[in-house]
Amino acid sequence: MIRELREENEILKSARHLQQGPEIRYQFIYDHRFEFSVQRMCKVLQVYRSGYYAWLKRSDSERKQCRQRLTRCIHEIFLSSRRLYGSPEITHVLREEGVRGQKTVAQIMRECGLKSRTVRKYKATTKSKHNHPVHDNVLNQTFVAQRPNHVWMSDTTYVWSNEGWLYVASVMDLFTRKIVDWKAGARMTTDLVISALEQAYRREKPSEGVLHHSDRGSQYASKEYQTKLQQYKMIGSMSRKGCCYDNACIESFHSVIKRELIHLETFKRERKPNNKSGSTLNAGTTVV
Repeated sequence: MIRELREENEILKSARHLQQGPEIRYQFIYDHRFEFSVQRMCKVLQVYRSGYYAWLKRSDSERKQCRQRLTRCIHEIFLSSRRLYGSPEITHVLREEGVRGQKTVAQIMRECGLKSRTVRKYKATTKSKHNHPVHDNVLNQTFVAQRPNHVWMSDTTYVWSNEGWLYVASVMDLFTRKIVDWKAGARMTTDLVISALEQAYRREKPSEGVLHHSDRGSQYASKEYQTKLQQYKMIGSMSRKGCCYDNACIESFHSVIKRELIHLETFKRERKPNNKSGSTLNAGTTVV
């Protein structure tokens, strides 16, 4: 008897702020069902056990329906992303629907076997062990430009084809984040990066003083490339050794386009007889 009175007293202490309505009291009973007996809580809170179990049945049904709706939404978002999005990206999309629990999204994705595609192939493109002089890091991660053709960023990435690696040199305008021009080739050469720069210059015809930022790879540090920068009256700037963040904008672009486009397709590379470096990419077809 004393033990029962003590338990009822503990229930009242915990539930004294819940004397509002049956729904709130039912929720309290559900939350504390492992601490106190359901029968005792129903008695103290003055609700019928039958009412509590009816509410519990309705709540379970509603929770299942909500989870089913959430699962369908996750499937739709995952497929619309071409199976690219993981739980963080899907949660971000679902926030507009009021869903904020990334753990719940991750759990549902595991249950349904939804796994984001991963890129496994890797090929280094920066060869910084050379004797060429290098520029100071003038840009210094100040990724803000005042106008178009104020700052250009250059970088080289790679594409895996079923006939080997294909290298892509790109030039980005920091102000517009537009790829001004690019060049693809079977080998990572100085001629490749110079061709990309020449095409970008002919397309934009920028005025003097463009800040040109790149990594300190041998192609960009070469005498031929630096001579071209002097011809165009551009100011040289190079990333610090081993610091990918110094060229983050264009490296981020290359990462996204590979993850969300290139690595989802199979490419075949074929070189034209009189074109040593030039190529174009066509998904599922020959690259000529």
